[in-house]
Amino acid sequence: MTADAAGAAEEAARFHTLLTAFEGRPAATAGRGKDVVNQAMIRHWCEAMGDANPAYTGPDAIAPPTMLQAWTMGGLSGHSDRSSAYDDLFVLLESAGFSSVVATDCEQEYLRPLRPGDAITFDAVIESVSPRKTTKLGTGHFVTTRMDVHADGELAGTHRFRILKYAPSGRPREQQPPQPMPKAQRPRPVINRDNEGFWAGVRAHKLLIQRCTNCATLRFPWLPGCNACASPAWETVEASGEGTVFSYVVMHHPPFPAFDPPYAVALVELAEGVRMVSNITGVPYDKVRIGLPVQLEFLRVDDDLELPVFRGSAG
Repeated sequence: MTADAAGAAEEAARFHTLLTAFEGRPAATAGRGKDVVNQAMIRHWCEAMGDANPAYTGPDAIAPPTMLQAWTMGGLSGHSDRSSAYDDLFVLLESAGFSSVVATDCEQEYLRPLRPGDAITFDAVIESVSPRKTTKLGTGHFVTTRMDVHADGELAGTHRFRILKYAPSGRPREQQPPQPMPKAQRPRPVINRDNEGFWAGVRAHKLLIQRCTNCATLRFPWLPGCNACASPAWETVEASGEGTVFSYVVMHHPPFPAFDPPYAVALVELAEGVRMVSNITGVPYDKVRIGLPVQLEFLRVDDDLELPVFRGSAG
């Protein structure tokens, strides 16, 4: 190791010591959910997710476990119970040049079901700050926050959320000579072992839906196991391509260089009964309506990316 490299390693270690001083400090204390667990929010969630599990309806209904974080969200007005520790940590990271942030993953643990009427409280703590890591995005530190969610005072679950606070790869921006703006690209889909079969189908101009070989339940998006019977065995069926707009939004803001707002993004209900999010083409954005018939087509975005979209009927 050269003297310069050794000096950089020592400086990184000293800085990490400053960061670890935040571990264990509260990010939120005695936070309160803005609503008790309620059937209306459960219904909206299930409709949006296409989850018809009977456990989420009726007089003995429970909330879907994956709604755990939803009951703690502050909405547009936020929460007033957030501590300064998290903000102070970000200030320290940003002062060292780690100016960008990206969420990386979350983990949830469910200890007891939530039921309509449960009053939600929560406490959050900065659980860990990693040593300096080098990623494809740049060099930075992973910050993990743990939230303990209580229902009527009883611990109901935990939610861990991890972000990377990093300095983008390359020289600092102020040292770079002016460069022409590159042509904006559509975001690339994240392809992993659980969904690579879906994207292989797209490349072959097929929209593939998973079907459980144990209970025949169709599911989309792709999952490693059946959300009805938990079986890991599945096969695929090819969608006919026919569907209707179940819900939609028109995007005006914030602008993104690869897109030309306003444009419509819809939750499309396929003829097979599952739903997927996609763009609507073929009709002006202000003509998109719930119930609009649509037909699958494949849009060539650039040399490396083709996406399934849905063309609306102008009539």
